[in-house]
Amino acid sequence: MTMTTTEPGTTGIASRLRTGFGLLGPRHPRHALPVEQVEALSLPIGDDGVVVGIDPDGRPAVLGVNRPTPYDILLISGLWTAQVLALRAAATGARVAVETGRPQAWMQLVHAMGGGQNGLAVYDVGRVPPQGASAGTPVLVVRDCGMRPPRGRVTSAPWQSVLTLLPYLSPVAPRLMRQARLVGVQRVSPDEAAEIGRVIGLPRPDLESLPALPEGVTLWCTERDRQYVMTQPTDAEVGLLGVARRMD
Repeated sequence: MTMTTTEPGTTGIASRLRTGFGLLGPRHPRHALPVEQVEALSLPIGDDGVVVGIDPDGRPAVLGVNRPTPYDILLISGLWTAQVLALRAAATGARVAVETGRPQAWMQLVHAMGGGQNGLAVYDVGRVPPQGASAGTPVLVVRDCGMRPPRGRVTSAPWQSVLTLLPYLSPVAPRLMRQARLVGVQRVSPDEAAEIGRVIGLPRPDLESLPALPEGVTLWCTERDRQYVMTQPTDAEVGLLGVARRMD
């Protein structure tokens, strides 16, 4: 057994410092919560992700695009909403790869973000390279490929979500809606609303609301939930993209 000795005049604190315990921190009473009160504990925060707008109660609506599992999103809307989501995803630290047949419509975003060096890059249709997504560098692929987007070379994967933009319904829309884990719908015609409702099982009140949705409002639908969200642009977004609009 090895014994340690304290030199004469050495205090208890000095002894702790020499043996590597560091400085003594402040002392506070322990915080304890009875077991029966645990279920009542709540924190005023939402999910981690991109703030896509506010819900009907004025609370932030958050879309979690950075996920450890593959995640496909279908957005039936104008270009404006997709570009706002791309900007906000890049602002959270995700890399955004835009696959598009109209690159000129996206170049203003590229220039605003430093020429593609700060998280957003634009590629021609079918030319998106492997993105190497990981937990440290999540990726959002935005497919702006028209009414009949071809099957993408880069698909959803862990930490790599794919958002497909459709301006209106097309023959491929039912398949994309069934494959997507999240569907966002802006204002559509009554016939389109009926088709969307048939495919994803919308109740009649939602079917009747879709043809009259205001600018900037999206109905987001999962298999179990539905939420109306108003996307409110920041001053910087208005300066870059203009005000919310359904038509391009």
